[in-house]
Amino acid sequence: MKDTLQVNEVFFSIQGESTRAGCPCVFIRLTGCHLRCRYCDTEYAFYQGTRRTLNDLLAEVAGFNCPLVEITGGEPLLQPAVHPLIARLCDAGHTVLIETSGACDIAACDSRAIRIMDLKTPSSGESDRNLWSNIEHLTRRDEVKFVLCDRDDYFWARDVIRTHHLDQRVHAVLLSPASPHPPGAEIPGVEGLDLRHLTEWILADRLSVRLQPQLHKIIWDPATRGV
Repeated sequence: MKDTLQVNEVFFSIQGESTRAGCPCVFIRLTGCHLRCRYCDTEYAFYQGTRRTLNDLLAEVAGFNCPLVEITGGEPLLQPAVHPLIARLCDAGHTVLIETSGACDIAACDSRAIRIMDLKTPSSGESDRNLWSNIEHLTRRDEVKFVLCDRDDYFWARDVIRTHHLDQRVHAVLLSPASPHPPGAEIPGVEGLDLRHLTEWILADRLSVRLQPQLHKIIWDPATRGV
């Protein structure tokens, strides 16, 4: 249905990632994802959600009186109706962020939106799903994110950044250490990456990137939803 979306949650919080970290933001989390990253912290978005009209979503967003909106998931680009939603949010004067994996075609996104593309590293278990042609569609408005679990992920991301000159192609390249999962929810082989270690690697290699801890997981318990 072209005028409805399966929506997991809508909430108002502080942006925890990207170059707009720390800014108040309305989040629209859509249901569904075709990837199964080993470190995923939003598995509840794979299936949970209700179908809502675009008009309903736009009215709810307007009620927060916030100019910054992020559409996330799951994987938001799996639902075709996301594109008219993006366009209508932009028409209403919002700054729209699209948090998407590197596995979906980003070319169809409204040029006014800012795409934050999460290229999947080897530890995710999904790096073979990256759609490398997306890099040609990136602009100086967009951002690229890498979630890193270990030193090998860092080397992999460093090589991708240098090979594709990502620091010259996009507004920002974000390196984000995987967060440890809370007790009882640990994932074998994914312990989380020490922030200091990642900092030292970035400085040693003089990488033109932005270190990205997840601010919302510092403010609230990492398992808290709707923040």
